[in-house]
Amino acid sequence: MATQKHRGPARERGMETPASLQKVAHAAAVGVIYQPAEERVRLAKAAFAAVRFAAKPRETSRLVELLFDSFSQPALAGTRSAATRIRQMLYRAEPYQIDLQIELRQERNSLVVTGQLLDVSHPEVTGRDVRLTLSNCGASTVNTVTNQFGEFRGEVENSGDLQLSFLGREGKPVVILLRGVLDPLS
Repeated sequence: MATQKHRGPARERGMETPASLQKVAHAAAVGVIYQPAEERVRLAKAAFAAVRFAAKPRETSRLVELLFDSFSQPALAGTRSAATRIRQMLYRAEPYQIDLQIELRQERNSLVVTGQLLDVSHPEVTGRDVRLTLSNCGASTVNTVTNQFGEFRGEVENSGDLQLSFLGREGKPVVILLRGVLDPLS
């Protein structure tokens, strides 16, 4: 009896069903014609690639290797209390070497990422015209292209995290994910 009172008469329950089915049918019809923005699809694919790489730590260590991080160096005497706004990093993702400088722009709450992409297997050939995506692992994404010297620059809203991705040889994604990018303890 208590159940009957809570749910209402059987007759009213039956009338709710067609309305619910109409809502489901409408949602399905709208879903069929929906096309996400190309940059959102690229960002989602890069995020899934990062998760896939993270699930295989041995493969990741061979794929993307951190060679240098300025935050791993001891601070100069007398500067330990100073807030660090610039981080320099060097990565190797065969056959590429990625040199990064990440700078905080507090007035705009953004990260300025400057870097260079080099193909170490062919030093005479620079990594020119490579499309890179910078993301704050949230809603902000910036696409940039390397110049004739393999250099690139982009500015993305600061969320504390940063993801850089590009397609390497044979179309395989290269993803560098930095959590707490300007946090010396990360």
